[in-house]
Amino acid sequence: MDRIFNFSAGPAALPLAVLEQARDELVNWHGCGISVMEMSHRGKEYMGIHAEAEADLRELMGIPANYKVLFMQGGAAAEFAIVPMNLYGDKTSADYINTGEWSKKAIKEAKKYGNVNVAASSEDKNFTYAPAQSTWKLDPNAAYVHYTANETIGGVEFFWTPETGNVPLVCDMSSNVLSRPIDVSKFGLIYFGAQKNVGPAGLTIVIVREDLLGKAQKCTPTVFDFKTQAENDSMYNTPPTYAIYMAGLVFKWLKAKGGLVEMEKINRAKANLLYDVLDSSSFFQSPVARENRSLMNIPFTLKDASLDEEFLKAAKARGLVQLKGHRSVGGMRASIYNAMPIEGVQALVELMKDFEKQHG
Repeated sequence: MDRIFNFSAGPAALPLAVLEQARDELVNWHGCGISVMEMSHRGKEYMGIHAEAEADLRELMGIPANYKVLFMQGGAAAEFAIVPMNLYGDKTSADYINTGEWSKKAIKEAKKYGNVNVAASSEDKNFTYAPAQSTWKLDPNAAYVHYTANETIGGVEFFWTPETGNVPLVCDMSSNVLSRPIDVSKFGLIYFGAQKNVGPAGLTIVIVREDLLGKAQKCTPTVFDFKTQAENDSMYNTPPTYAIYMAGLVFKWLKAKGGLVEMEKINRAKANLLYDVLDSSSFFQSPVARENRSLMNIPFTLKDASLDEEFLKAAKARGLVQLKGHRSVGGMRASIYNAMPIEGVQALVELMKDFEKQHG
């Protein structure tokens, strides 16, 4: 069977070249006689894979030397708890920006470890925009300021980096990391699950400034202590070795594509194709404010919701899958991460045009 175009929000499509290389190396990695899945995480073969993955990520993102890169587990959802465990320190509260479902989950979890000040929210318009920083009510004594760079469900993305002065800026970058360049030095901590733009599910990456280490609450399990993980090169316990290997292949694929500057050009071209159709149609609609429209996750609705299932059926017949919107918002959602080729977006656009002609 030919491969289809997978618009899943995560686990998401992986680059075909990466999958083919992993297939070729699956049983016998580089002539060593075993699979990466079978390697000791303390052995020289795997240690080399691990170090190279970190080095390539540092190069791609321009991560400064005074930041640690931690390969962890549990997804971003675990970091909703692990971050406050590690960063509240001697402070009593943290600031959170509420822009959708994932922000809400982060806020709920942080409240278990300290006070939370919701400094801004877009709930008044059903999470369809990112609040301007001029509206934020930040606490200068907060332990940190947390926001979600791209809300996977609602399709709202920040295209600017908040200014928080001396208060560390913390970001959940799970669904737009590596899609375009960012200035890591403006952040105290960045975290992201791998299963959207980095690799298979099972790996979570934390990029944390060194001065933020060593502040974990006493209740923090040792394996979740950023300082412990940093001191042990993410090997206090067995890391998700195969997922790290796969992420390393993705990093090399991104470097071969020209890095994040080139990826941004490609991602903007893909998103513009889809948004142009939405803007020129009375049959399909985008609910998100134009200035906050995500390049990665594009939700849209049909004028007549009773046609949703027929649209999904037509999409599947053309090899376009996982377009159903999240259950909390309905409609459709096209996730077009780095690995989605422009041909997939072109095929979706053609379907939308044909479907509108037939039903509009």
